[in-house]
Amino acid sequence: MQSSWATNFELEIALVIQAILYKFSIWEAGATYGAKLQDLCYEKPSQSPGRRYAPSGLPRHPLIVHAVLTIVVPYLHGRIRTYGLSRSWPDAPSSDSRRRAWDILLRLETLHSTSALVGFVTFLWDGKYRTLADRFSGLKLVPARRNVTRNVNYEFMNRQIVWHAFTEFLLFILPIINLRIYRRRLSRGLQKASSLVYDAARSVFSPSASSPSTSNNVKPRRVGKFAALHADSCAICAEEAHATDPTSATGSTTQFDALPRTADADPAPIPTSLPPLYPINIPYATSCGHNYCYYCLTTRIMQAVESEDPGWECLRCCEVATAACRLEEEVVPFDGSDKWSSNEESSSSPEPGIDGGMLRS
Repeated sequence: MQSSWATNFELEIALVIQAILYKFSIWEAGATYGAKLQDLCYEKPSQSPGRRYAPSGLPRHPLIVHAVLTIVVPYLHGRIRTYGLSRSWPDAPSSDSRRRAWDILLRLETLHSTSALVGFVTFLWDGKYRTLADRFSGLKLVPARRNVTRNVNYEFMNRQIVWHAFTEFLLFILPIINLRIYRRRLSRGLQKASSLVYDAARSVFSPSASSPSTSNNVKPRRVGKFAALHADSCAICAEEAHATDPTSATGSTTQFDALPRTADADPAPIPTSLPPLYPINIPYATSCGHNYCYYCLTTRIMQAVESEDPGWECLRCCEVATAACRLEEEVVPFDGSDKWSSNEESSSSPEPGIDGGMLRS
């Protein structure tokens, strides 16, 4: 939402910033910040009684023309061009008024670029007017101090050296630092802190809500949000499909959304007579005993390794999976009358070997 807002009003934000810079540079001081570093300013004419002047001593009328040509005209050009592209003016037929307006805009851009090139070449020849806006408004850059030996100002050079050294340092140090690790650690720490604060507040304000298991220091068993998913379905595939399209399964909810799930009891399993919505391809069993697709599980474990996490949290039991090995399964396909079943005798004690590789985080 924020990025969309910034994109829609990017030109207006740039207009306001340029207006503020113009107010505190040319309007107040009579020179841009770059011109000040070069000890230059716009030439101030002799003041006449009937003429209005800006705080910088320059006449207001030329300054207003210069501001319009420098700030307002580029804004209007950008806004018209953005509007035309969003309405597909270039793709309209040649007889359409939108296409003719787009051709006129392109001709004006070409004319402006040519005029700017001619003006720049003329500036290199006589050194009077830098840009077309300066030429049309009659503002000319001159030395800020006359009849004074011009000293070389090294302030700009010193700034450039400092920023160059800082940029080189960032280019060297940023590839070494894995920012994703620190973001995950910060997020995990905030989650733990919020859970501790919630438990403390719950124990203080509702002491009667503590269960007997809590009083006996028995930690309740955690259950993942995909614990009720079909045993022959990949929970990672289901999570990705549900994140992409929450209504990706039959009806308005997925196969695991409508099932009861509690922290103290096993979730109600899906009837085995139904085929899995997300069948497992090349099944691998994690160290906690649940099965996933090889590609899905490898991707999650590799992400955990890159983030320097102790392991990957299983989506069914919330335990940290640190290793996985391949299963040898004999799948009986669903024929409409029998139950979907699989022979997972080897999954109880999988052994790594030629056919069953080992994945470790």
